[in-house]
Amino acid sequence: MPGIASASPLTVLSEEETLFRDSVREFADAEIAPRAQAMERAGRYDPELLAKLFEMGLMGIDVPEAYGGSAGTFFQACLAVEEISRADAAVGVLVDVQNTLVTNAIDRHGTAEQKSGYLTRLARDTVASYCLSEAGSGSDAFALQCRAVPSDGGFVLNGHKLWITNAAEAGIFLVFATVDPKAGYKGITAFLVERDDPGFSLGKREDKLGIRASSTCEILFEDCRIPAGRVLGEIGAGYKIAIQTLNEGRIGIGAQMLGVGRAALEAAVRYAKERVQFGKPLSEFQAMRFQLADGATRLEGARLLVYNAARLRDAGLPFVKEAAMAKLYASEAAERICAMAVEVLGGNGYTSEYPVERYYRDVKIGKIYEGTSFMQLSTIAKSILDD
Repeated sequence: MPGIASASPLTVLSEEETLFRDSVREFADAEIAPRAQAMERAGRYDPELLAKLFEMGLMGIDVPEAYGGSAGTFFQACLAVEEISRADAAVGVLVDVQNTLVTNAIDRHGTAEQKSGYLTRLARDTVASYCLSEAGSGSDAFALQCRAVPSDGGFVLNGHKLWITNAAEAGIFLVFATVDPKAGYKGITAFLVERDDPGFSLGKREDKLGIRASSTCEILFEDCRIPAGRVLGEIGAGYKIAIQTLNEGRIGIGAQMLGVGRAALEAAVRYAKERVQFGKPLSEFQAMRFQLADGATRLEGARLLVYNAARLRDAGLPFVKEAAMAKLYASEAAERICAMAVEVLGGNGYTSEYPVERYYRDVKIGKIYEGTSFMQLSTIAKSILDD
């Protein structure tokens, strides 16, 4: 109709976005997928692959060019997480934490000196880790016990963190601690901690159900001295920083779930076309066709939610509710698709000879980290009932 501006559909990519996605897809197919099974069994990333991720610019996607980054968009970071997770969800979360949590926080809240010193390293060769969770603060992420006490112009950190992703590989840690427990969330402050800081150490590495190549560790702080110049943002602004980054990070986890769900659906479709039973391929049986159609529909619905949330974020529009919806639905859809894929493959799907059993184990974490599905429902309910 005249006077109505045309808008590009959510899933139609610009030329730049298409080129970026295709390059990441080619990289993932050539460099990540062939290593995925071996890394899963070893419970470690291939160091050579980590170097290649930096060479490809995938660890600093939306870091400004001035700091050695690719100067891409948040949406492009989500595209990368989706394509990488299709090859290996464990590598997907490595890239996701780097781009949607840590570099974003430093770029938004860091001083000129912090940006120059840390974003440059994160884009070039240093993995980052996001340290919020503790033993008594899972879904209640801000019931923090880790203390930061002012001392000699800086701070001394004491306490420990649990379930910290990328901890074994990281050189830079974004750590949340309270400077004043009596102030509640207003005492929470964000600090930039380095692996070689005295008083910093890694504790137990978790033995996990899925994404086994991804490190999940305990981190210990014992009189860990941090210079005042390593405070990110203002004293007491850690709650705001954490909320901002987690809202964005949920979109990234939604993108990770898209990738795993896509991989499982593609594997199921392939197998259904090749596997012959009762004289014809499985794909000719109506019951099988309907399962695959249902999976494809759920995946497309998840993609629309994730892409919409990412584009809202890039446009500077409100996106908190949409981010929660994207993570909630994408994780549920992907889990259902992965379960369906195992069943389509039957006995083969239950063995490690085929990748769908890995997808099935990997996908479960999507409903747990960066806010459980219960927390996403709470966020959505608040947005529609309490405003």
